[in-house]
Amino acid sequence: MKDRLTDALYGLGWATVKKLPEPVANGLGRRIADQVWKRRGKSVLRLESNLARVVPDATPERLAALSQAGMRSYMRYWMESFRLPSWSKDRMANGFVPEDVHHLTDALASGRGVVLALPHMGNYDLAGAWVTTKLATPFTTVAERLKPETLYDRFVAYRESLGMEVLPHVGGSAFGTLARRLRAGGLVCLVADRDLSASGVEVKFFGEQTRMPAGPAMLAQQTGALLLPVTLWYDDSPIMKGRVHPPIEVPETGDRAAKTSLMTQTLADAFATGIADHPEDWHMLQRLWLADLEERRP
Repeated sequence: MKDRLTDALYGLGWATVKKLPEPVANGLGRRIADQVWKRRGKSVLRLESNLARVVPDATPERLAALSQAGMRSYMRYWMESFRLPSWSKDRMANGFVPEDVHHLTDALASGRGVVLALPHMGNYDLAGAWVTTKLATPFTTVAERLKPETLYDRFVAYRESLGMEVLPHVGGSAFGTLARRLRAGGLVCLVADRDLSASGVEVKFFGEQTRMPAGPAMLAQQTGALLLPVTLWYDDSPIMKGRVHPPIEVPETGDRAAKTSLMTQTLADAFATGIADHPEDWHMLQRLWLADLEERRP
């Protein structure tokens, strides 16, 4: 029953929000975000706890303001995502303005294949739609299998409608397909700031230990593709902003594990610079640091 209700609610969002005028949808998103924030549920408290690591000198009042802005940013992501399928290609192509985009265009022109790695910031679906429209470049990504299956199918259909190839994240089965796309000079985009599985790479992030996916670094090593971090944020305009960071080079020495560890730490450092500049646009509403996971264990 819960799964069916969840699927129905998402279906209602895609069916109704995309028909609303943009200012109305934005206003609705802010009102929902403020109501959720005022209830001080687990997700809001976790977001606030995570932001306390990002802004360690923040007062309680500053943290509360950041978490409220964070919930508004998160709801803006959802309102945009519900509406994206109804946007014109021109609106998608001009809805995102990244800095230092030459890192991406130069990498694509090299023919080596490119891995774009992003944290949970801004709206990565909009960034993907910008890639497929403005740059006219298709790409492959990976999506976690959601429950119920019908909800996962909705997300896959939604992202494929924006020009993305979506692979299911089941163990390591997607890795081989991603590697083939990169060896053919293709583009792969991966959200890569949280992986608490046994295969995650331990990194220091805002002064504490967590784990991030090994996939981006391993794909770059095995295929010769360029690994580019990307960070995203909103301002007061309807246009999302972002930055393409310089490529992360494969170290010349060390075994595969050592290279993967070093590259993933460099990736985490790039994410941290973008998150520190725009903490309210980092939508991390789950436990991330290993210390928080230890606290949860009996």
